[in-house]
Order: sequence, then C-alpha cells, then structure tokens
Amino acid sequence: MKLARASALLALMTLPALAHAADIDGSTLSVLWGVPFAGILLSIALMPLVAPMFWHHHFGKVAAAWSLAFLVPFAIAFGPAVAGNSFVHALVAEYIPFVILLTALFTVAGGIYIRGNLHGTPALNTAILAIGAVLASFMGTTGASMLLIRPLIRANDNRKHMAHVVVFFIFIVSNAGGSLTPLGDPPLFLGFLKGVTFFWTLSHIFTETLFLVGVLLVAFYVLDSWYFRRHGEVRPEDPTPDTTGKEMIGFEGKVNFLLLLAVVVLVLMSGLWKSDMEWVVAGAVVTLPGLVRDVGLIAVALVSLVVTPKIVHEKNQFNWAPMQEVAKLFAGIFLTIIPVIAMLKAGVNGPFGAIVSAVTRPDGSPDPAMYFWATGALSSFLDNAPTYLVFFNTAGGDPQTLMTTLAPTLAAISGGAVFMGANTYIGNAPNMMVKAIAEDRGVKMPSFFGYMAWSGCVLVPLFVIMTFIWFR
Repeated sequence: MKLARASALLALMTLPALAHAADIDGSTLSVLWGVPFAGILLSIALMPLVAPMFWHHHFGKVAAAWSLAFLVPFAIAFGPAVAGNSFVHALVAEYIPFVILLTALFTVAGGIYIRGNLHGTPALNTAILAIGAVLASFMGTTGASMLLIRPLIRANDNRKHMAHVVVFFIFIVSNAGGSLTPLGDPPLFLGFLKGVTFFWTLSHIFTETLFLVGVLLVAFYVLDSWYFRRHGEVRPEDPTPDTTGKEMIGFEGKVNFLLLLAVVVLVLMSGLWKSDMEWVVAGAVVTLPGLVRDVGLIAVALVSLVVTPKIVHEKNQFNWAPMQEVAKLFAGIFLTIIPVIAMLKAGVNGPFGAIVSAVTRPDGSPDPAMYFWATGALSSFLDNAPTYLVFFNTAGGDPQTLMTTLAPTLAAISGGAVFMGANTYIGNAPNMMVKAIAEDRGVKMPSFFGYMAWSGCVLVPLFVIMTFIWFR
C-alpha cells in the first residue's frame, strides 16, 4: 500500500506542469527502459513458482514496485512533467477504460447462471468451446470468456484433469474466436476506426480462422477424450449436482443478457460517435463518447449487482478476487509498458527498428509472412492494439489500399494481432482473467512458462502451417 501511495503521490506532484509536458520520443530511449516491464513479466512468470505464498499475498505490491522502478528514474531523467503526463495518459486514456470494461463484463457475466446438471464430457466441452468461438466475434473475446468459463469449469468439476480444458478455452474463445468482426478484439476495432470496413475481416480471414479454430477443436476433442477414458478421471460424486430437479438447461439472471447487449452497444457507440466536445485532464484527452461509454458501463455494472438475485451470485461462486488480481497486475503492466510502446512507435528510428525493417522485402514491397510473425510476436507480450496500429501504419496506413492491393498484408497484421494473443497469459486481457477465475475455483493452471509450453506445442506449429498456406 505504501508503494501504491508513493506512486500516486508522484503523479499528483507533477500535475501543475502537465499541460506543457512533451510526448516521449521513443527513438531517444535506451532498451534499458524496458527492464521494469521485463521485470513485472518475469515476476508474473516466476514468483508463483518460487515464492507462491508471498506472491499470493503481495502481488499488488510487486506490481507497484516495478511501476516505481520505471516512474522514479523516468521522472529524474526527463522531468516530472513528462513522467506525470505519461502516468496520467496511461491511467486516464488507457487503464481506467480498460478496467471499467473488464469490470462491467465480469459483473454482468457473473450474474448469469446456466442451470442444469452439465457433465463435462469431451462432446459437451467441445460444443461449449465452439459456441464460445462464435460468440467471441459478436460480443468480444472478454464477454464470451466471462459468460462461459464458469459453467465450463462447473461442468468439469468432477474431472481429475481440468487445466487442458481451460488452456484450450483461452486459445479458442479468448483469442482465435474474436477475429471476424471489430467487436471481437480491440486491434480490429482500432482498424475499424481507421477506416477498415466492418465485415472486411470476416471476408478476408474467415478461412484462416475456420482452420485454426477447427483444428484446435479437433485436437481438444482427441486430447479430452484420452483424459476422459483414463481410469479414475471422473469422480462418481458430482460436486455441483443439479438441485433444481430439472434436467433441462436454462438460465437464471436473464436480465443480464440485456445488460450484456448494452455493454456491446456502448463500446460500439464510443467508436462510431464523433464529437468535438472533449476535456483535458492533466494532459490526457477525455472525449464525450468515451466518457458516456465509461459512465454507461459503470451504470450497467451497478444495475447488474442490484437486479441479480443473490442466489445467482452464490451459485456462480461470484467474488471479486479474480478482478482484483487482474486490475493490480495490469496497472503495473500499463505503466511499465509506456517506454516499450514509445520505442516501438519510433519505427525504424527506434531501438526496435530491426523488427520494423524486417517486414519489408528487398524490393520495397511488404512481406505478409513477416508482418504476421512480427505483429504476432509483439502482441504475445505487448498490448496488441497499439502493436496492430504500428504495423498498420508501417504498411502505409491507407485503409483503402490495405483492404485492396495490400489485402494479404492487412490480413497478416489482423491475424497476427488476434491469433497470437493466445501465446502467453498476458497476450490478451481475458487470458489472465480466465486464469484467475479458474485458479479461484481450484483449477491448478500451468505456470507462465508452462502455459507457453502449451502454446508452443499446439499453436506455433499451426501458425507455421498458416504462414505457408495464406501469408506467403
């Protein structure tokens, strides 16, 4: 808590000078400014293994410590105005809207209880993953993940092995399924705002998505069937039997479906509504559409809490621990990633210039395969939305040209940003949220590197195949 207060105090001390603060020139930064970001990633990866009890009780303090490890030296080197401007921009323009959206989806989805005695057979699990893949492109990967992860875990709570179910859920529902519309994943929504038509991705990477999701579903069914047939895999007692006396599948807390629709409408509205009305909050611009969206999302979350019967939350074992974990860890990530994004935005003139240059062939034409892997590799560890924009602009930034003449390049950028967000727990926001919910329910999830072993063995070979078929 002391570290968090110190971080907030540093920001408050810089407020008077923020209006004159300069933007960060990533081309002048050393790669050493990325050390705090690497530090928080390694903490997430290693500390649950080497010091699990300490991490469980103090992960928020660790995130705050790495944040200060960036903010304090940065304020000394570039002045409190620049450091404060970066802090407030990350807080007001990025982190607060991010947490508000996640909280709204977490709350609303937590108010929907799928009634019925679901049994986690390979067929049922595969069906849930397939349904989630379809929903993800229309209600977002986060919305679909929050809606389905609880009933999926409950259906498999009499299984000995559950981690693989959640891992494939992250692969399919939390990532690959959101690749067909701008509502599915933030990078595609940014492309939509830049002028890419709403159904462009549906018509240009549908085959790639169908291949990836289809192969993953088949692979999951085969693996889950192997586990299911093993002796002692299924316990005879169901920890959560259907106590309603009804075998038919049904829903409780149905009003939350309307609230879920309201969340989608608010997010879409904030992108389509253009307004000249805006406010500058200590150097960060707050637009009227963004403010209406965030206030609306808060209202939706509060309404859900009020109208959802208490028994529904009890059946869902709803609590705030997963949301708190994600909020604290991503606070550190959003702050320490500031210099990394600045260096990436510097393009060929920045420390990551070699990566940006690698996507262009000797004749000056874009290389779709390199765009796919460069966008995907960075999206695995960085925020995939700005990564998408960097390579979108590197490819020319003209949506009409990218949708026609350079369509293979835009498809590669879109696929890399969305598909490869599944490579790590931090590649996409719902990954960490799903992991936190699963662990809160007693599922022993793979470590950070353990999860990467799964993605390396399952996803990377598929990405290689996709490169040779579609992104050459």
